[in-house]
Amino acid sequence: MSEVTIWTDGACRGNPGPGGWAAVLIKDHHEKELTGAEPETTNNRMELTAAIQGLKALTRRCHVRLFTDSEYLKRGITEWLENWKRRGWKTSDRKPVKNLDLWQEIEALTAKHDIEWHWVRAHSGVAENERVDRLANEAIDEMRRRLTVGSYS
Repeated sequence: MSEVTIWTDGACRGNPGPGGWAAVLIKDHHEKELTGAEPETTNNRMELTAAIQGLKALTRRCHVRLFTDSEYLKRGITEWLENWKRRGWKTSDRKPVKNLDLWQEIEALTAKHDIEWHWVRAHSGVAENERVDRLANEAIDEMRRRLTVGSYS
């Protein structure tokens, strides 16, 4: 089974506000950068989207080491998901799970791979985490430039 490392991050300017996501996939000595942005979103949605897009880029079953600085993503997938499902996608206080569409998508993707989930502290000097943070923010900037240019044409 192939081994792949995926670094992910989401960013948002305002919450909600314009947001970006990034994933860097590393296999052997090959790397692939993926980014995207949305004009109105939340940080948590961007964190989940980064992981989803990273996993969607895999073309065959892999052993994945996925790194995130989002406790929401890490704890959601490793601790909370099974209880949410058991309660009909409700939280412990019986409220609907936020970002249900993304949680269901990430759950389906995780079933296709053997995934180790790793949390890293944000902005702590971990090179690859800093890289995906920069890429996610650059995605927001690029989207804003395209929107601004489009509004003057």
